[in-house]
Amino acid sequence: MDLKAVMSVTLTKREHGLGIWALTLGYFLSYIPYSGLSKGVTSGLLTGGRPIPGAEVLASATISTAVTILLFITVMGWWRYGRKRWVFGLSVPFPRRQTFISGIGFAAIIITTTLAYSFSGVSIILALVLMRGGVLIISPIIDRVFHRRVRWFSWAGLVLSLLALIISFFDVHNYQLSLAALLNLAGYLTGYSLRLPCMTQIAKTGEREVAFDYFVEEQAVAMPILVLVPVTVAVIGRGDVADQLRFGFAHLFSNSFAQFGWAIGFFYAALGIFLSFIYLDRRENTFCMPLFACSSLLSGIVASYLLMWWARGPVPNGVQLSAAFLIIAALLVMSPLHHLPLYIRQLRAAVAEKRLRLVTLVNTNTGSVTNISPSLAASFITINFNSVRNTLRKPKSPVNPE
Repeated sequence: MDLKAVMSVTLTKREHGLGIWALTLGYFLSYIPYSGLSKGVTSGLLTGGRPIPGAEVLASATISTAVTILLFITVMGWWRYGRKRWVFGLSVPFPRRQTFISGIGFAAIIITTTLAYSFSGVSIILALVLMRGGVLIISPIIDRVFHRRVRWFSWAGLVLSLLALIISFFDVHNYQLSLAALLNLAGYLTGYSLRLPCMTQIAKTGEREVAFDYFVEEQAVAMPILVLVPVTVAVIGRGDVADQLRFGFAHLFSNSFAQFGWAIGFFYAALGIFLSFIYLDRRENTFCMPLFACSSLLSGIVASYLLMWWARGPVPNGVQLSAAFLIIAALLVMSPLHHLPLYIRQLRAAVAEKRLRLVTLVNTNTGSVTNISPSLAASFITINFNSVRNTLRKPKSPVNPE
């Protein structure tokens, strides 16, 4: 067997499927209720005008996220993936250095994302603009460090996404950013600076088992940290945030807002699963990051309108809608439609060479396709009338009685 020829066929076949777009749709649908509930609860729109501090919501939300993701892995039977070590006669996940660091980063991302919507003076759109803008800048840097090829439509999607973010910044004067919000943003970007390089180094291979191994090892680290960090702050911490966390943990089931926290955590678990496998796709980060950023920004705009209609929230303005149109353009550029010029050239060539046939009718004396000329074989469907006639005239074999 010619190994070189096999490798050539493997490398020239279509490398990327459309599954990442199904993941993006799931992420989009999950992010709408997550961002809408997070902002609606912490702003008072969904709690009778009483804003709930983000740290109070964080208590139930983090537990809900951890339980949902770990339960998902269990139901899917994915605990068989990932590296294991025997501890007291039990086989337990034993993460590698990269998945351990990535798990810490993911836990930081979850906490800071939920808190980002809780700051007064910060809308859903502004929070998304600040968070996604930093990630979009990080993605090509990571691709360059790991020598990954960045294709033209990935750069185009990145540029259009950044333009959408710049347009959104024209509306910043209507909001205000506190020091706490900026520190939270720094924590969010730090989480991505830890997670993305680790994924890129060992997991973006396109192999199913490699992705599952990484995901399970990462969650085995991230989910315990996600719960233990707020609990530790609540137990030994001082100040308003610690007091709010203590109140949240003390009223996980008895307070009226706790149900919102559980729902927020559940929807983050769903979007977190979809998003993890978007990141784990073998494509370059410069493609995956604009894809997720565009999806979440569109989700934020939809959530803003839902809050406006159902809870009399602020009205999204023209600046935000202009950014949305740019985001849609970026998604179209990165979609399989970027191959449209190639399809048009192939169609024109087929018409010019008279190779474009949907159905060809032939009448040969044999049903063998080997006797059909190459020009006829190039058609989509070839119907041989003589073969059909012979098939219909063929006598049926008698049925033996039992």
